[in-house]
Amino acid sequence: MKQRAPLTLAAVTAALAAATGLAFLTAPAATPAGGAAGRAAAARMPVERSVLVCPAPSSSDIAETTYTSLTPGKGGGGGTARLADKDGKAVLEPREPGRPVTATASGAEAPALTGAAEGDLAPGWTAQQTTKVSVGQARGLSGLACTAPGTDFWFPGVSTAKGRQDYVHLTNPDDTVAEVAVTLHGPDGLLKDKPGTADPVFEVAPRSTAKVSLSQLAPDSRLADATAHVTARSGRVGASTHVAEDGTGTDWLPASAGPADTLVLPGIPADATSVRLVAFAPGEDDADLTVKLSGPTGPFSPAGKERLHLKGGMTAALDLGDVTRGEAGSLLLAPADPEKAVPVVAALHVVRGTGAKQELGFVPASTPVGERATVADNRDGDQATVLTLTASGTDAKVRVTASPGTGGGQGAATEITVKAGTTRAVSPPPAPSGGKGPYALTVETLSGGPVHAARTLTLPHDGIPMFTVQAFADDRSTVAVPKAVEDPSILLR
Repeated sequence: MKQRAPLTLAAVTAALAAATGLAFLTAPAATPAGGAAGRAAAARMPVERSVLVCPAPSSSDIAETTYTSLTPGKGGGGGTARLADKDGKAVLEPREPGRPVTATASGAEAPALTGAAEGDLAPGWTAQQTTKVSVGQARGLSGLACTAPGTDFWFPGVSTAKGRQDYVHLTNPDDTVAEVAVTLHGPDGLLKDKPGTADPVFEVAPRSTAKVSLSQLAPDSRLADATAHVTARSGRVGASTHVAEDGTGTDWLPASAGPADTLVLPGIPADATSVRLVAFAPGEDDADLTVKLSGPTGPFSPAGKERLHLKGGMTAALDLGDVTRGEAGSLLLAPADPEKAVPVVAALHVVRGTGAKQELGFVPASTPVGERATVADNRDGDQATVLTLTASGTDAKVRVTASPGTGGGQGAATEITVKAGTTRAVSPPPAPSGGKGPYALTVETLSGGPVHAARTLTLPHDGIPMFTVQAFADDRSTVAVPKAVEDPSILLR
């Protein structure tokens, strides 16, 4: 029998990256029974390829969009990163880790973007789009972190009510057609045009975006609160929902963290005048949740709003009013009975301001910061950027690093301790000196936790507190790979 030459670690990683095309790689969870010699404990290695997609930012002719991109860390052996439109025209091309780049676009013609980073620019690569519309029905500030493509997304907090225009944007980064199902779940369960009809499936052409109007999925229903479920039947997509609400503004609703029995929704602004929780239990079992707000001194239960009951497969909502009462906070959801824990998804509909000067934003449940997480496009200035840190487990220490600005300057960093169960608002957070332009914030967990974090960006206009909130999510910049592999086929099982 012909002997096969050993495959190097780099070759294994590259082969998996080419095969999966994912933003990160996953090594096997355990060695198969009767493991052979050479299958040593896994080592953490930087990912070699990351993929991001950004939906078309706006349909308004007066929209002004800023794109900002960064790979955290320091330069090394080189790499490439590129976000481009459908025709291949590059919009963002970072050149080295630690140095953000920016671009702008105007009007309704700004396209959806897809791209990949390789080499030193792959680990933790992030991009942010921020769109401001000053007047008109679509006025407001819409912010969104460009996402890694996937196959399953939950959007609690959508609506088909009068005065709401909710569109799910599906962006396909690949060279083949993606087939995507979009379903709506209201207070009475799954919505269907007629009993027995199949779920609506949409084709998304290669390297393009499709917009799905949620009100057209349920033309005879006007739901104040619903949950959208996006599932790729073939291929993969990036999915985000854009919301416009008459008299209240616009923003992106990112997907909630995947179903879990305990959730953290970080970054409710201190001056929120209205907070509405929307949650959904995807399975058949009912869920009973405790509702607590984590503030600077610890968690507390809002009076009269301590519990939320969810029927299996149905969406429920809870009005929390001005629950923060002048202190930025995060919402904590947990099973009322730990012996009867049921996975759920959730998001918050948040309003700042009053009367004709209102603006809306969304705070979905998020995953922890983990080892490291980054949000780009932060702005210097009075209360422009507020960083919120929540330690949902034990006391935690984090390092917060500000990159240089896109116009140069020197970055800055500080270490911050967050007490268990509390939320700490950092305003202003670290910012670069000697330069100008948007910059990125990176949060690293040094000890304790887990830590959940969010950034609130506020760009007021004509007395309206236009704002958007983005959560920090572990950038998964490293992957566990066996130190030595004699038979690489085990990595593909």
